[in-house]
Amino acid sequence: MFKSKQEGSLVYKCTVRLLDDSDVVECEFQAFHKGIYLLDYLCGELNIKEKDYFGLRYVDGSKQRHWLDLAKSLIKQSKDLDPILFSLRVKFYPADPFRLTGISRIMLYKQLKRDLRHGRLYCSFGEAAALGALIVQEELGDYNEKFHIGDYVSSLELALRQTENLEKKIIELHKKREAGQDSFLAIHDFLGIARTLETYGIEPHPVKDHRGSQLYVGINNSGISTFIAGKRSQHFRWNEVHKINFEGKMFIAHLSYTDASREPKKHTIGFKCPSGAACRYLWRCAIEQMLFFTLPNSENAAVVSGGGFFSWGTKFRYTGRTEREILTENINALREQKINGSSSSKRKASSVPATPSSPQGELSQIRYSSLPRSTMSEPLGSCNVQMNRNHIYGAHPQDQNTCIIDSNGCIQMPILEPVCEESRLRSSNHDSANYFSKPLTGFPYRELTEHSSTESGSGYDHSRKHKENIKPYTGYASRLCYPQANSNSSAGMTVPKNVDNSSNMHTNSIHGVKTFRKFHLLHAFIPSVIFVAFAMAGTAVFIMESESDLFDQIRNSPEMICLRFQYYQPLKDFVLQKFGKKD
Repeated sequence: MFKSKQEGSLVYKCTVRLLDDSDVVECEFQAFHKGIYLLDYLCGELNIKEKDYFGLRYVDGSKQRHWLDLAKSLIKQSKDLDPILFSLRVKFYPADPFRLTGISRIMLYKQLKRDLRHGRLYCSFGEAAALGALIVQEELGDYNEKFHIGDYVSSLELALRQTENLEKKIIELHKKREAGQDSFLAIHDFLGIARTLETYGIEPHPVKDHRGSQLYVGINNSGISTFIAGKRSQHFRWNEVHKINFEGKMFIAHLSYTDASREPKKHTIGFKCPSGAACRYLWRCAIEQMLFFTLPNSENAAVVSGGGFFSWGTKFRYTGRTEREILTENINALREQKINGSSSSKRKASSVPATPSSPQGELSQIRYSSLPRSTMSEPLGSCNVQMNRNHIYGAHPQDQNTCIIDSNGCIQMPILEPVCEESRLRSSNHDSANYFSKPLTGFPYRELTEHSSTESGSGYDHSRKHKENIKPYTGYASRLCYPQANSNSSAGMTVPKNVDNSSNMHTNSIHGVKTFRKFHLLHAFIPSVIFVAFAMAGTAVFIMESESDLFDQIRNSPEMICLRFQYYQPLKDFVLQKFGKKD
């Protein structure tokens, strides 16, 4: 449970693959480092400014992909990895790729090249040829008959299905491009074509629908899409997605939209994933994409919980900046640059000597004499305010309400008396000995405590002034205020005799009072949970076994279908089989 100093100072090594598999970076980290440490280190080494668009991916022992959680410990997430291997990838594809600058835009271009090469950036034959020609232009430069001979494109891996016809079309388009073009122009054209594709920024997740048909779910900046044979069949925008959840292997999305007649409607879709881990990975990817592209700032990100009653639940909280935060920071930076540029130009203009047409006299008086002076412009250091403990906790009200004007013309504000429980206790420390040493007369317990929240440290003085007008109270409340008489243990306290008599009278009367049983939360909580569980189970069995048309919509929901075929039906068959054997 507790780690030694040697274990806490251990240095772990990991390998990070960049977008080119040949480029590898070796990194070191310690047990207390989190995922954000490794991402910040890599972005600093590669000079990536927009680091929020990138992430680190790894594959566990069961060949399931995961994104590295930036808010969790590195060693806990990579404890099952041997060797520790991460891959730097673009995690969030911006709707406008030209928002990225410098190295970030080049990294996005390399990621899209990788997506085209692995088949994730699915496109038509003509679009693949145009993209391939731009890649050839960026890597090989302008077409040259002396160097580019034969099938020079076949040496490059451009697409997943790179046929001879595709290579011929790429060579034809490469020849038609104008000579003398910069490689950055080819990257610009490549990004312009890629952003218009339906599979831009899509990571395909294999799933099955309610009919058992194989399809793919993809998530990007615009919403959730389904693909059949490389073509998008359905698309749900983020403003239509009301909630995202999962139940076992079922990925569930709750939609709310308006149809052609402008009537609000609600619909639930569900897809079955190959495994529970794949379903949780799909759910987390969808949550992260939705929060990154829809939230105004990361402070509004709440903890999102997933999973149902019959599956392992999980919680997720988004960390990092959102896209709107990044855009606002960039806009503010541009505004500051413009303001600084305009101020520098004004300074240059003010340094020009005065001409006969310029106004004479003191220009500062002409500009600022008519402006009102703010009282807050005076520095705080000019007011020599002497803080005294007596003024704070024990000063007279008349002394505190007076204002002092010093020789410099600064106004010393009156020292206000804090109204809090702590100040009351501090103010009563120096009077506590004298106060308890005097003979006390019984008075109601309410009179002792009613000044604690409404008055400050002088509350005890106020109670002493009115003590003569208060009649002694010999009821049960006086026992709560004063300790019982004990000559050996009382430290300088004198307790009147009437308090002892009243306490003895009430102790005798209390013995006859019937004691009540203490309330235990578990005694009330456990039966309630058991009752609710049986009620829910009975209701679910009644709905699934009944043939009434009233429950058709509930029986056909993805949650009930998942519950019936994964849990209820196998359990029912098992019980029937057991009873059949006994009979």
